[in-house]
Amino acid sequence: MSGTTLRTQLNQSHHVMIPYTSLQQWSTCLIMTISMTVFLWGCANVPRQYVRMAEPGTTLTALTVHPEMYRGKVVLLGGTIIEEEENEQDLWLHVINRPLDQDYIPHRPADMNGPEAGSYWVVVTKQQFPRQYRQWARITVVGRVTDTQRFKTEPVLSLLYVRGWGLDSAHHGAWENVDPNYIPSTPGGLKKN
Repeated sequence: MSGTTLRTQLNQSHHVMIPYTSLQQWSTCLIMTISMTVFLWGCANVPRQYVRMAEPGTTLTALTVHPEMYRGKVVLLGGTIIEEEENEQDLWLHVINRPLDQDYIPHRPADMNGPEAGSYWVVVTKQQFPRQYRQWARITVVGRVTDTQRFKTEPVLSLLYVRGWGLDSAHHGAWENVDPNYIPSTPGGLKKN
């Protein structure tokens, strides 16, 4: 074979491979993009429907100072569980506030003595709630603000969704309320406004 014939054959096979290689690369990129989107969406700290439902930018301070503005509305807060109470059907969790970052992960407030270092209560049906919550060091709460407050300043949220972070990643978890219209009963010691 002469050099010209070999070069012509290589060029022809090269032209055939370029479109196929380009198609392969494009397909690979598309598959990776879709996979990453599904992965990141599935790993979101708070499902999108709850983020859309929640009042944007709600803080514990705003919720405490103007509770009437938030009654019946859905809010997103972070925290650490410090106490629990039970009645016949409900579990009441006392939570120290931990402000959320842009990824809805709770962190200590900048001022540990400021208004964002306060606390609130979360109520959930105890039969539905997983006992794994006792291993959560921090939680992200999506809850509906009730018309109940504890000690006249601590808001009470009816839990819709919670994401928990344990000290070990094996203890991370999430829970979603199967009945978002559930209205909790008021245990002793809680006052309605």
